[in-house]
Amino acid sequence: MNSKFPPLPARILDPGSAIARPCQELPERLGLDSPALSAMTDLRQVPAITAWINTPMDQANAKMIRHGIRLLLVLDDQDRLAGLLTANDILGEKPLRHLRCMGGTHADIRVGDIMTGLAEVETLDLAQVRAAQVGHIVASLRQARRHHALVAETDGGSVCGMFSITQIARQLGLPLRTFDIDRLFAAIAALETASPA
Repeated sequence: MNSKFPPLPARILDPGSAIARPCQELPERLGLDSPALSAMTDLRQVPAITAWINTPMDQANAKMIRHGIRLLLVLDDQDRLAGLLTANDILGEKPLRHLRCMGGTHADIRVGDIMTGLAEVETLDLAQVRAAQVGHIVASLRQARRHHALVAETDGGSVCGMFSITQIARQLGLPLRTFDIDRLFAAIAALETASPA
């Protein structure tokens, strides 16, 4: 072996060793005038939590609970984005409507049966998000009456980030006692009026 490149020392891994995972540290506190990017989950730094379109609904729900999230990106059989599945999709009327139309049991419901398809998913443009403040994101979510917003690359390409109104509320310092969208927006609006202009 060439002495210019001696081998590196090796060791045996400790039992129970973990695998490093990419993570993004969002600021603990921010204001409505903070840069919008400071509240965005950057999917280029944090792996997206996903479910396959044919995953049983109960498994998808368990995955959300395990990860402490309320939204999964849904992938089709070609590993392409097919839609979104939210906790509201699972806990709301969609499963009952599906069973009334299609029959079967709760265990038969698949993610694709109740997800929000891409045709209904609006995204924000990354270039506009870069120039925006958190207040702009809150206003956009309020107008759309959504808990989440996806962010896509400026060229219309891939989804690269997402916003969550519950995450924003936490970062604004609001105690989360509810996931009700109207109450969240009312609490944030109260912050807006309390802030000096």
